[in-house]
Amino acid sequence: QVQFVESGGGLVQPGETLRLSCAASGSISGIFAMGWYRQAPGKQRELVARITNTRATNYADSVKGRFIISRDNAKNTVALHLNSLKPEDTAVYYCNGVTGYGPRYGWGQGTQVTVSS
Repeated sequence: QVQFVESGGGLVQPGETLRLSCAASGSISGIFAMGWYRQAPGKQRELVARITNTRATNYADSVKGRFIISRDNAKNTVALHLNSLKPEDTAVYYCNGVTGYGPRYGWGQGTQVTVSS
């Protein structure tokens, strides 16, 4: 069982940038796909970015062109760069392994991102 600790969230204004980090308690090199999810108040958790071990990436339409996901298997970390933030990006962000059936492991505490003027 791998556990994740997310960090880097905060309160920013629209148009600003944040970098989120996810540290895994174990090796992620054997996890084919890692992803960042988010859950906004009153909404279901959704997958917003995914990266495979071959560095192929996929993004939700709502963040495509603004968010960039990366992974460092040697450091067991996954990052998410959030550019041109919008108020609708406000949510708690989580990382996890991604499978065809949903998240692979339990959830960490997440990191809060709030975009407001």
